Amino acid sequence: MHDKKSTIPAPPFKTLFRHPALFLGFGMGSGLIKPGPGTWGTLLGLLLFIPLLMWSELAAWGVFVLSVVFGSWICGKAAEIVGVHDHGGIVWDEFAGIWLVLLCLPEQTPVMWLFAFVAFRLFDIFKPWPINWADAKVHGGTGIMLDDLIAGAMAIGIIWAIHISLNLLF
Repeated sequence: MHDKKSTIPAPPFKTLFRHPALFLGFGMGSGLIKPGPGTWGTLLGLLLFIPLLMWSELAAWGVFVLSVVFGSWICGKAAEIVGVHDHGGIVWDEFAGIWLVLLCLPEQTPVMWLFAFVAFRLFDIFKPWPINWADAKVHGGTGIMLDDLIAGAMAIGIIWAIHISLNLLF
């Protein structure tokens, strides 16, 4: 299997329907959009999750937990099928990462949703430690998922720190 820097292209959209791991792994096709498949996957994940979260926080937590439990298999199988570890088009991990951030926001507002999107993407793109460590050292589907979950946790920390600071100031 090649690393994610490989030049192996993403599969054509129609082939995503050949296996559920490809369809889900490539974010129902959002991971095929260029440039920035991770950004498009995050955006779709956000747009799909907000209505669920607004309907039932408990159901949203359930979906998130299932996304993590099955995410390692989804991402690992999708990577195996395309022959590239953590292919840029595999965005199920972005779904799980942004869902974690959305679940842990101090309040559910459009401004917070935008803040969640930006903070998560910045951590996912720039990969400061320990995200870069997980990205380089943990392999397979678990590794694909782990760096995005850490990015989500770091985004939550920054969002809460800013939220608390602003509340103390104003």
